[in-house]
Amino acid sequence: MSRFDFLYRMDLPHRAVSVYIYFYDRANKDGECWPAIPTIAADLKLSQSTVRRALKDLRKAGLITTEQRYRAKGGKSSLLYKIQKR
Repeated sequence: MSRFDFLYRMDLPHRAVSVYIYFYDRANKDGECWPAIPTIAADLKLSQSTVRRALKDLRKAGLITTEQRYRAKGGKSSLLYKIQKR
């Protein structure tokens, strides 16, 4: 049994499956990672808009949560992505 069997059985587009596996590969022990959308797109050879649609798919499916992070002076920093345990 694969650790991704649950993912393959879900009715998700291939873009969402690719991005989820990407996050899983880059997450720390707490299931957190913070790659930029352009980085994800370049690494997976997808457009940035496709990555954004994949993120929406994953949030809707309850597979990830996102949290906006801020710099010390209040400016936006990277998004924190957290993989939800299955």
